[in-house]
Parts: sequence; structure tokens; C-alpha cells
Amino acid sequence: MLAAIQPIDPIAISFGGVQIAWYGLIIGTGIILGYILANREADRLGMPKDLFADLLIWAVPIAIISARIYYVIFQWDYYAQNPGAIIQIWNGGIAIHGALIGSVATGVVYAKIKGLSFWKIVDIAAPSIILGQMLGRWGNFINQEAHGGEVSRSFLESLFLPDWIIDQMYINVDGTFAYYHPTFLYESLWNLAGLVLLLLLRKVNPRRGEIFLAYVIWYSIGRAFVEGLRTDSLMLTETIRVAQLLSLVLIVVAVAIMIYRRKKGVEIRYNDKRNN
Repeated sequence: MLAAIQPIDPIAISFGGVQIAWYGLIIGTGIILGYILANREADRLGMPKDLFADLLIWAVPIAIISARIYYVIFQWDYYAQNPGAIIQIWNGGIAIHGALIGSVATGVVYAKIKGLSFWKIVDIAAPSIILGQMLGRWGNFINQEAHGGEVSRSFLESLFLPDWIIDQMYINVDGTFAYYHPTFLYESLWNLAGLVLLLLLRKVNPRRGEIFLAYVIWYSIGRAFVEGLRTDSLMLTETIRVAQLLSLVLIVVAVAIMIYRRKKGVEIRYNDKRNN
């Protein structure tokens, strides 16, 4: 009976030979909602009109490319033997940390060119980023990927999950069906809590830059934990997971930057409408 469980079809729409995947729709929805959230806040804080529309034109493709490059680097043994597969992003293989590196780098350059405060831009963008990450994990759910180790159905039921989630976690791995940790859900819920935290921080009016740094710390703590449960981690060595190591480094760096900027006497606040 268990083998008869049918997974969710990863293709949401199919017409005229064109197929649109749920993953793409979910990612697209995250980008649109994130843009709306950031754009409204940018307007409230007196940022230039269409700032985030212009920024997204560059940030989205650069994030995708950098996410792919990051993944390929840590799977180089395979891609060195199969160079033609490097561009086959439609077969999977992107990493959120790579996307974040590309997005932040784009933000640095964009802010410099436009003569705007980088910290103000990323403070505004932080809730949108974690919103997109929260939704994006549901694309992993649809694709039955980025899951954790094997568990029992009774374990999943003890989490009070609905049957449609439990059934989707019954996955065929190398010809064997089993239930797996819904790590997509753990990270998505962590990101939801992070979104609430960042929106509350806006009301507290912290020093400029600290909402983004809080995002880096919050996301990295959750990612370090969840990564330890996953079975598909990019590995630096046989025992060191790339995402866990990078998460720990990011936590230390973000805390250090926050302390440094406070000691330096940065007093300009998030709600200050100055753009530099």
C-alpha cells in the first residue's frame, strides 16, 4: 500500500509542449512577494522610485549564475569529467549560499554606482530575502529533494503533519521507498520566524545595517542545524559540510561587524530617510 502513494506532480502547467514546474512558480512567487515587500518599505523610507525593480534586473540572473557556480565548484570531481553538464541548470544543482554571495555583491556594486547606502538597501531587502527562502523550500518539497535522513511514518505523525506532507516525504531513493526528515519544513518554519523577527526589528529602529546582520545570524543558525540532518550536503571533506562551515563563519563575521560598527560610533538608524 505504501508504494502506491503518489508523489505530487512537479509539473504545475503543461500546454503545447511547454511545461512549467511548481519549483519555478514558487520561486517566482517568492521574488514577486519579496519585491512588493521591499518596494513598499523603500517608498516609506524615501528611497529612489523603482530602486528594487532596477536592482532585481541585475540581482536575479547574477544570483542564479553564482548559485550554479558555487554548486559546481563543490562538485568539481563530477563536472570536470562532464563539462557539458555545467550549464544544465534545469537538471538541478544550485546553492542558496552562492545566490546570496552573488546578490550581496550585486548590491555592493549597485549601491556604489547609485551613490546610495549599501546598508540601507540590504536592511530593507533582508525580510524579502528570508521570505523568498521560506517559500523556496516548498519547491524542494514538491521535488522531494533537500530532505533529511530516514525516519518512520509514526515519527512524522508525531509532528502533527497533515497526510499530504507525510505522503510527499515517502521518497524513492535508489529504488527503495522510505520516509525522510522534512528538512524543507524545518528550515521554512525557521525562516518564517526570522521574517517575523526582522519585521519587528524595523519597529525597534536599530542602527543601520543591523537588520541585515540579524538576518545573516538568524538564517545561519537555522541552516547550520538543518544541514546536519540533510543527506545531500555539499562536502568540503568527508566530515565537514560546506553549508555548516560557511554558516558558522557568517555568524562570527556578522557579530564582529555589528560590534565593530557600534564601537566605531555608527548611530544612524534604520528609519532615518537619508540615503547615504
